[in-house]
Amino acid sequence: MTLSGIHYAISAPLFVAVLLGGILGPLNPKATANVLTTVERTAQIHEEFLTDRRASLAARKNPYLGPPVAQIVDETPPPWKVKSNPWHYQIRATVFWVGERSTPGNPTPNTASSWDPNWEENFGGYDHPFKRNAFLPAGFEPKLNPFYVALPYNDLVAGSSHRPEASSIIPWFWQIYRGPGVSVCHNRWIAIHHNGRIAYAQWKDVGPFTVDDWPYVFQGEQPRPNRNQNAGIDVSPAVRDFLKMRGNAEVDWKFVEESEVPAGPWEKWVHSSNALPNKTEALSGP
Repeated sequence: MTLSGIHYAISAPLFVAVLLGGILGPLNPKATANVLTTVERTAQIHEEFLTDRRASLAARKNPYLGPPVAQIVDETPPPWKVKSNPWHYQIRATVFWVGERSTPGNPTPNTASSWDPNWEENFGGYDHPFKRNAFLPAGFEPKLNPFYVALPYNDLVAGSSHRPEASSIIPWFWQIYRGPGVSVCHNRWIAIHHNGRIAYAQWKDVGPFTVDDWPYVFQGEQPRPNRNQNAGIDVSPAVRDFLKMRGNAEVDWKFVEESEVPAGPWEKWVHSSNALPNKTEALSGP
């Protein structure tokens, strides 16, 4: 046998063995099952840990082990912390009053409000728009704030639950939420500016004309068009008289915190610890 023949005789079986090893090797799990790199082993241990945690957390009603009162409703972002209340400028204001009877132009009487079915009774009587004693109705002392307004949004549907969008568009919703069927808009304080004077009043009713104009009330858009020169706020006789409005007029308004309300003829209805002593604020512009 020549040298080349010997080389072929040795190389051929070796080549076959190498070829078969490459094919059959992966079919033999025992050969590689326990061979893991450090990175692979670390990843495997971490995944086993996560799987165990997922199973454990899924079985708990309160994964963070806090009592119910300590659980936090996470709103992103908390609007009352990240932006101030902007002014709504040049909004047409109309005058309305507690006890106002229905007319062809105003078919809804104001003996009740959207949030108080006994508004006139709870107020103490008819808030006559012309028979006045300073900023109060003549003849009786009102039991509720005579400085009030209406805005065209009701956060409640049929008085039983909140509108679907309420929690996401009302900046203070979760700050004062007290449960289903309890309005977070009723009694909110508002500043109204007209010709260099600012009155402070509470949101007591819904209107004019509509109950769901949240883009205007909370996002600064213009009021929805209506038959009364696109009016966007109703004000009480007390607000009208303090601002020295001559009938319907354009005003600017914005929401304020109760702690921001200065002393003035409305201060009886502000918590005493929150009333600011500076009365000049009521006479300044926005």
